[in-house]
Formats: sequence, structure tokens, C-alpha cells
Amino acid sequence: MAKRSVEKMLAAALLLGSSIAPAQAAPAREPKLEIGHIAIDTDITLRRMIAHSAKPKGTVLLLHGFPETLYAWKDISLALADDYDVHAIDWPGFGLSSRPPVDRFSYAPRDYARVLKEYMAKAGIDRSRLTIYATDIGALPALLLALEDPDIARTIIVGDFAPFNRPDYMHERLQGLKSKPSSDLVRAHMNSNRDEILENAFRRGLPREAQFEVSREYKDDMARGWNHGAITSADAFYHYYAHFTRDQDYLEANLAQLKTRVKVVWGTEDFYIKKEMGIEFAQRAQAEITLLPRTGHYPHLQSPGQAIAEIRASFR
Repeated sequence: MAKRSVEKMLAAALLLGSSIAPAQAAPAREPKLEIGHIAIDTDITLRRMIAHSAKPKGTVLLLHGFPETLYAWKDISLALADDYDVHAIDWPGFGLSSRPPVDRFSYAPRDYARVLKEYMAKAGIDRSRLTIYATDIGALPALLLALEDPDIARTIIVGDFAPFNRPDYMHERLQGLKSKPSSDLVRAHMNSNRDEILENAFRRGLPREAQFEVSREYKDDMARGWNHGAITSADAFYHYYAHFTRDQDYLEANLAQLKTRVKVVWGTEDFYIKKEMGIEFAQRAQAEITLLPRTGHYPHLQSPGQAIAEIRASFR
């Protein structure tokens, strides 16, 4: 009898446990993703993407480069939305954001910095719990803004950009954009080779085994946004570079005033801007640097898990 009683008790416990378990398991919550527009001023309206967290531990702001759009960050945004509110924008001249004429907006890094500041204010971002991850053309505006206001973010993660005027570290075509007449030739070449750029920009300089594809959705968005308005994305890039040396020199001259915490992430196989640029910037800014082997100019696309890990680490 005693043995049968024990068996009955065990059976009852197992039955009870199986009935309780489903009630304890919470259903997975799908992150909420919103894509819309926000007016910055009378000339600039930005397309933005926000991934909302149910209980955000902070905010992440993602800033793309050339020839990208905010769709570069879609998967990363969704992955981070379990813990953070995540924002991404199209820069003016890219994606579906505004493209005012150059007599009202110069597309210079300094002007992008102003747009970034206005976006953060209008979006109501809590800067005390903010990490900015900025690559390529997005990085210099973020750093220029940090010079103006050291409390603009808790951490700025930058990489694969040109903080200083170092021709030896840059691809000759990028260097050619800095002055006429070569800049006009590069601009014309880019505008006549849109499809080739969108197809191959992300794999240049990488060995075959390290090359990667981006989604069709992302490619289509870049193609759709390239000619959105009278100014193409290549034109915006051209105008950005027309003022690039001035704003690089300003950053270098005032680098000692940079007080915001900065982390540098760089692909060792960057075809466009050599890793030596990142190493010099990290040393002079007294910033930690992570060099990613077998990685090119777009680490956030080639190794999104690494970008996610860097962002999460910035909040610790």
C-alpha cells in the first residue's frame, strides 16, 4: 500500500506540474516597428524607423553611411528592441528624407550635426541613456555634435569613416571628391553607375569567402531612394565631401575637447578607408578600438551580431 501511495503522489505531482507549466511561460512579444516621417524644419523632413521596447533600458540611435538608408538597421533594431528603444533615420539626401537645394542646405557634416541635434530634441530622446552607433558619413556629424555638447549621448560608437584629412588612408575616388575638377568626374561616375554601386559596394575589398549579401528589401529601398527628388544620393555625397576637409580639420583641431565616451569599431579589410585611420583616431581620442578581422567597410551589415554586442556592452 505504501508503495502505491507514493506512486500516486508522484503521478499527481507530475500532472500538477504539467498543468502549471504552460501558465508560467509568457508568450514571446513581437517588437513593434514603426516607419514614418518627422519634420525638422521648413526644409527638412526625415524618414525614421523606431523599434519600441516594452520596458526600455535605454535608447539606441543608428546612423547610416553611403549609399545606405535606414533599412541597413532593420534587423539590428528588431534584435535590440527587447531591451531598448531603437531609432534610425535617413540622412537628408538619402532614402526618403528631404533633399532641399544646396543654397538652403549644404549637406556638409556640420549641417548633418545640426539635423541630428534637432531630431533628438523633437523625438524626445533621453540623452542620459543613449548610445549612438554611427558609421561612414554618420560618424563625423555625431562627433562634431559631441564637441558642442559632451552630454549628447552616454556613448558614441563610430567606425569606418574619415575623421582626419589623411589622403594616404583613403581610396583615391573618395579623395577625389574633395576638390574640383576631380569631384565632378567622380560625381558623374557615381550617378551613371547606381546599379553597380548598390550591387557591389558592400563586398569590395573582401575575399570571396567573406563576401555577403544584403536583403532584397534593403536593395530595393536604396534604389528607390537614390533618385528621390532633384538631388540624388550621389549628389548629396558629393556635396558632403565638398565641405569635408573643413569639418575634418575642425574636429582634429578641437579633439582635446571631446569629452563624450567614444568607442571605435573598424573592419581590417576596409577597402575605402584604411584601418590605420581608425587606429590613429582611437589613439588620439583615447578611445577603445575593436579591429574586426576579415571585415570590410560595413561591419554592421557583414557582422550584425558584433554591432549588437558592442551596443549592448555600451550600456554596462
